[in-house]
Amino acid sequence: MHRTAKALEEASFVEERAAGRLRIPVFDAPALRGLLADPLRRYFFVELLTSYTRVSSGVTWRRTPLGWRRQRFSELDPVRLAGLLDAVGPLERPGVYRRLGDLCLFLLGVFPDHPPLPGGAGTDRLLRHGGVPGEDAEGLDAVALFERLGSTWYRAATRLAAGAGQPVTGTLAVVGEVADRFHEARRVLNAVTDRYLFPLRGRWFPG
Repeated sequence: MHRTAKALEEASFVEERAAGRLRIPVFDAPALRGLLADPLRRYFFVELLTSYTRVSSGVTWRRTPLGWRRQRFSELDPVRLAGLLDAVGPLERPGVYRRLGDLCLFLLGVFPDHPPLPGGAGTDRLLRHGGVPGEDAEGLDAVALFERLGSTWYRAATRLAAGAGQPVTGTLAVVGEVADRFHEARRVLNAVTDRYLFPLRGRWFPG
């Protein structure tokens, strides 16, 4: 992250992936430099990437009108992760919202060529938990949709944590800032991926 911040100090543009392998120059380097100027924001990105070196998954049990229901989750599956919002209490929801925002940023930043779009009921669940009306999502590609969802989930995490009386740490305050600059945050991670992470991506999604 620090080396990328240093490289952006001398850059006038940053490449953006377009259709296929086509790349186009986007002259937004000053905005990306501004995002990384704060050491706490750089630490936010470091913490985000580090958190995915070991991915959590497992099973939760949820009480329904028909009895207990077994529900799987994975930190790399946005649909199943969003399903946890129906299974946890109010105190745990800010953490789930934060992790959903993290996942959107991680997937768009490190895997911009293959952002997941589940379709069908999966997309409906994401839109419902993201507060995005179906008509607003029409015409959005996967990148635009996940940017909107990630930004919304980060805002929900900070709002609910503050409303529940939980301390707003420095990192959580940065989450609120990144919510307003989600597109730039995604572009920062794209730059990090192009320079350093591209050969390592198979460790997250083998094969």
